[in-house]
Amino acid sequence: MQNIYIVEQTFEKISMIQPGEYEQCIFKNCAFESADFKNRKFLDCRFESCNVSLIQLEGACLQKVHFSDCKMQGLHFEACNPFLFEVSFERCSLNLSSFYQVKTKGTSFLHCNLQEVDFTEAHLPKAIFDECDLSGALFDHSNLIEADFRTAHSYEINPSINQLKKAKFSRDGLEGLVQSFGINIS
Repeated sequence: MQNIYIVEQTFEKISMIQPGEYEQCIFKNCAFESADFKNRKFLDCRFESCNVSLIQLEGACLQKVHFSDCKMQGLHFEACNPFLFEVSFERCSLNLSSFYQVKTKGTSFLHCNLQEVDFTEAHLPKAIFDECDLSGALFDHSNLIEADFRTAHSYEINPSINQLKKAKFSRDGLEGLVQSFGINIS
């Protein structure tokens, strides 16, 4: 099957996409659950109110891709092509997903559910976790330099094994930084 090149199109309520490159496209209300996104390229695209849970991302290029109001559970972003990888999320459910060793700068997670997401060895300097639920999220040897956790909640981040220089936290969130030391704040 030949790869296609599509620019500035809107797709609504579809459940699969052809192999190829999509530039400045919008995907609305699509049901892509468990779909094959292998080696597809998305440049400056938007996914709105889509279900992209459990999609196969091996070799997929996500460059300046924004997801809003999407169900995105169980995704393995480390399988994506790392070249110019750039994503942002707004009101998405990314529970049980993985950013293992993903390198990206300034990623925005706005009002997202990030329960049990694996951020092990992720390189996320200047990431924004605004009003995010990080219950059970795993931060292990992660680069979180200048990341903003001021409105995030339910996280547990061990400062002795993660890079947190100039990261921002609220006073209410300090408990999430000391739990690993067995310190109780009341």
